[in-house]
Amino acid sequence: MFSLTVRRNFMIAHSLPRPVFGPAQGMHGATFVTEVTFRRRTLNDDSIVLDIGEAGEVLDSILEGMNFKNLDEHPDFAGRLSTTEALAQYVADAVAARIRTGTDGRELAGLEVTLRETPDAWASYALDFEAS
Repeated sequence: MFSLTVRRNFMIAHSLPRPVFGPAQGMHGATFVTEVTFRRRTLNDDSIVLDIGEAGEVLDSILEGMNFKNLDEHPDFAGRLSTTEALAQYVADAVAARIRTGTDGRELAGLEVTLRETPDAWASYALDFEAS
């Protein structure tokens, strides 16, 4: 299995209003290092998984809608907790919806999004795609 990973950062504000989150119940900021890994069983005719520029542009376009935003006011998170795990799923689903429309995207075996809050704490969400 081949893979390609692109990485970007984004910053958000949010609250997690449940007792389990302790001090994070109140409004606070978070900075995430976002990694998206694309997986493919075989390389394309250009010997790549996916165009790295296209992969980065897709990720940039998704993160732009969240960067420097208060997710408590973001329509996509209305009534939802914006935990690291939930954000990883949101990014993965959005990346998949955009990247799978292209020729190389249709040939992907899957992708995984990892959001790193610190060098010592992160969460991931993975999608497996049906064979084309």
